[in-house]
Amino acid sequence: MKRYLLSGVAMLVLPAAAYANCPAITMGDSMGVAAGAFPQQYELSEFEAAAGCSMEFSENPAIGDLNARIAGNPALPPLADRLPSEPLVVVPYDSVGHYGGTFDALSNATEAGTSDFLSVRHVNLVRYSDDLQTIVPNVAKSWEWNADYTQLTFHLRAGHKWSDGQPFTSADVKFWYDNLMMDTNVIEKAKDYVLVGGEPMTVDTPDETTVVFNLPAPKPGLLAHFATSYAQGFQPMHFLGQFHPAINADADALAQSMGFENGYDAIKAYYGSSDWTDTPSPMLNSPDKLAALPAHAVPTLESHFVVNETTEGRHFVANPYFHMVDTTGQQLPYINEMDEIYANDHEVRLLKLINGEVDYKAQSLGLPDAPILLENQGSGDYTLQIAPRISMPTVSFNVTHEDEAKRAVFGDVNFRKAMSIAIDRNEINETAYFGQGVARQYIGFSPVPSFVDPMWATYAAEYDPEGAKALLDGAGVVDVDGDGMRDLPGGAKLIINMQFAQQGLPGQVVELISQQWAEVGIQTTVKEVTPDEYRSAQSSNQLDVGLWEKSQPLAIVLGNNELWVPPFENYFAHRSGMLWAEWVDSNGASGVEPPDYVKGLIADINAFQSTPVGTPESDAIGARMAEAMTSNLLFIGTVLSSGPIYHANALKNFPEFKTESYEYYRTYPYLGAQWYLDE
Repeated sequence: MKRYLLSGVAMLVLPAAAYANCPAITMGDSMGVAAGAFPQQYELSEFEAAAGCSMEFSENPAIGDLNARIAGNPALPPLADRLPSEPLVVVPYDSVGHYGGTFDALSNATEAGTSDFLSVRHVNLVRYSDDLQTIVPNVAKSWEWNADYTQLTFHLRAGHKWSDGQPFTSADVKFWYDNLMMDTNVIEKAKDYVLVGGEPMTVDTPDETTVVFNLPAPKPGLLAHFATSYAQGFQPMHFLGQFHPAINADADALAQSMGFENGYDAIKAYYGSSDWTDTPSPMLNSPDKLAALPAHAVPTLESHFVVNETTEGRHFVANPYFHMVDTTGQQLPYINEMDEIYANDHEVRLLKLINGEVDYKAQSLGLPDAPILLENQGSGDYTLQIAPRISMPTVSFNVTHEDEAKRAVFGDVNFRKAMSIAIDRNEINETAYFGQGVARQYIGFSPVPSFVDPMWATYAAEYDPEGAKALLDGAGVVDVDGDGMRDLPGGAKLIINMQFAQQGLPGQVVELISQQWAEVGIQTTVKEVTPDEYRSAQSSNQLDVGLWEKSQPLAIVLGNNELWVPPFENYFAHRSGMLWAEWVDSNGASGVEPPDYVKGLIADINAFQSTPVGTPESDAIGARMAEAMTSNLLFIGTVLSSGPIYHANALKNFPEFKTESYEYYRTYPYLGAQWYLDE
């Protein structure tokens, strides 16, 4: 650090044009250097021109030792051979950092509740800046659309390398699309964001740094998808391709020599069978095969690389080929290592946080946790931010329940309306959220866009137990046996099983809803389960009600249709109508045919994504989507509140968050690579 401090003194008396090395500017002190084209970052040539300097690069002195812990990695070449020719220059928030330390993270379990930790190291082709409105370069240096949004071109960074030192090129993007996302042997069903109106794109690679996505119809939101998604638009062809039969004719034989059934089996061991980037590595899923494998985990472009993984947690070291530097030329990340432990028990997680054993946590924390966390800030040496949320606890009834009697009742919109107005959102707000939230109905968008009639935000959200009873009577859900609780129309007991995971929403909210439903004669059982147990039951159509947070901002809806097409979200979150989804996926060959309004939602979201946002046509479609979703109450909103964000005081360059929401965890926290530990 002394070199930078001394050079900083000299900088104070030299004009910008005379800087030998580049000034240590921060977001708090620009030192007169003009802002770049994008907030908090520059391309190298852009920064050198603005600052009148020639950047000299430096590296973490421990990087060689860290690299030696990455199985299969060769000895490191000089830094100049590891950085792209045009690295991304990141402006630190408060201060230029220093190297070292181990970042302590806390997640729920393997693949569960790992999202906020993933976001610390995550990269994609582009990302959103701090304002949550401006898309900025990341892995890609630049991009452009054609006039009608049917062709999106990305320009990559020359000389960019994977964590094993192999070149990252346009071929890695094409491989990801053609050989992973569109290969049913890897991903059984293509995701919406890799399709346009259900049709595939094509990917051209005119040279090593140019990628062209050719769309069969306009989809302006595709860029926004790449800015927010955990799913990265690239994978290492040099590594995974050796196991892919379309790339290597000997893929199966190679995989079999390592103990796998075939090449696809090896790909799934490294990459998984979904686009979720935090799937277990061979260190966990194939430990008996590690000795025969070329690497213990798939190469990455992220800031840190996993070097150890068990059922108890994971350990990461800095990526020696990471593509970002700070304003003085220090290669990021600053933090040497990251240690992640798993704790499914919420009380255990809270205890670790209170004791100051964690450096950062947001996911799985709710406002009900805030009082005890605030009370212990001093002793635990941490700070708790309270930031607005975008999504909220949401309830959905299983409208394609395997029990046909329940299916008939849950499928009745009057029943769902009764259960919505039987929820006392003011009580939930005062009890669970200390009066800091607002009663809201689920409308599919959050924040509410201008094209949505404001009435839908509070539709069927006013507490009306007598009205609920009348609607239940009208739906034939009455007390048949005289025990004071309502039964199914045929006379069988109606007991709604409310399984929930703390990651999805606070248990206190579930208990309150259960009590409120009992007041209108609906019997329930409440059981807390792990996130994995919840998701497994949901996927197998075993839940009575979905209980998870839900909603997305317009930017994500424009690129991904999952909130509007059965089952109305992905495996990791809130889904309903599993048999409707089967019908849609099979083109009507199996499953249960959805009602007309659901078919209308499917058609509308495809049209909405192909229409430039802000046009009268787009606004009309969006308004119609919100009305159809809300009036049919497929999902019942509760209270939109704030949420806590925890960070150790030793963690520096930690900004004030604008929101605490899943929907932006792929952007948030902003540029975790510039965090450092001052211990």
